[in-house]
Amino acid sequence: MPKEYSIKFKTEVIKRYQSGEPILSLSRELHIAQSTIYHWRKEYCSIKTANRTYTPKEFDALSRRLEKLEHEMEIIKRSGYIADVPLQKKLSVLESIYRQPANTYSIHELCEALDVARGTFYNYIFRCADHSKREEAQIELMRLVQQVFDDSSQRFGAEKIRVTLAENGIRVGTKRIAAIMQELGLQSIRSDAKKQYKKQQQYKKQNLLERQFTADQPNQIWVSDITYFKVNNYWVYLCIILDLFSRKIVGYRVSRNASTNLVTSTFRTAFQDRGNPSGLTFHSDRGKQYTSAAFTALLQKYEVKQSFSATARPHDNAVAETFFASFKKEEAYRREYTSEQSYRKSVEQYIRFYNELRPHRTLKYRTPQAFEEAYQERL
Repeated sequence: MPKEYSIKFKTEVIKRYQSGEPILSLSRELHIAQSTIYHWRKEYCSIKTANRTYTPKEFDALSRRLEKLEHEMEIIKRSGYIADVPLQKKLSVLESIYRQPANTYSIHELCEALDVARGTFYNYIFRCADHSKREEAQIELMRLVQQVFDDSSQRFGAEKIRVTLAENGIRVGTKRIAAIMQELGLQSIRSDAKKQYKKQQQYKKQNLLERQFTADQPNQIWVSDITYFKVNNYWVYLCIILDLFSRKIVGYRVSRNASTNLVTSTFRTAFQDRGNPSGLTFHSDRGKQYTSAAFTALLQKYEVKQSFSATARPHDNAVAETFFASFKKEEAYRREYTSEQSYRKSVEQYIRFYNELRPHRTLKYRTPQAFEEAYQERL
């Protein structure tokens, strides 16, 4: 029966071997076959690398795994899969990994993995950084314009705001301030203030629906609202317009700014897409975008009646609120958005699903698209 040796004894023998004693000498002295000592060397002789020390057994397993991964990478490269991925997509993925706090890969490793030139990637992240700085500067300028406008009790126009900012060391052109004011829906008091005052007094913020969320035909009543969702480290805003007759989303837009322009552009597109309907009622909450002079004037131009929810009464706009709840539960909360573009694509896909594939209980479990088509067939 072969003699059994303890692990301690085996490791002592290997230590003597590592200190320089020949295996033949150890074999004769200890009366152990050379093949046995060679076997112990394979099992207990450690292999040091820059990061850690391995036993031969561990090192062999690591070598086999590395060989397997190399074969897999070779298969992927030969398949042409990486080559078919658009460069912008590769750069976006690389940036996402590179900026992760737990990232341990060098730029060289990342670029080599996706077959992207390092110079191309460096240019991409530098451009993104410059773009981010410009955005931050624009947001700060918008905040300052809003602040000066509010401090003047909405009396200052673009030129007076420019002068006020210049006095505080901030030099910017009047045209740029005017563009910002238009985007924010800011309108200073004008020479016809008395006329505008009387006009506004006549135009009361009435709730024309009174929670009666039904319509007899398409394009009779539209409801609208804005929601927001955080993508990476910034907020993205979604404005939708929904037709109460079919519950169809007839217009939507995504933006980083919850400005009046977000609402006006969404309405203009929907109004044109639906053939400039007449006799339309538009219902929303009392957000500043919907009560702004610019949006009110737009609806008056197209002879659209405007209806408002009561203050702090979200149930007055329940249908729009319900859509946002469905979108977030069925889509947004299930995704991991890496960019504004990925969020936009998600919104687009969900609205298509909502309009064309998702049945609604209020429509007797038909889709909005099918409900409208059935109405058109009856005409």
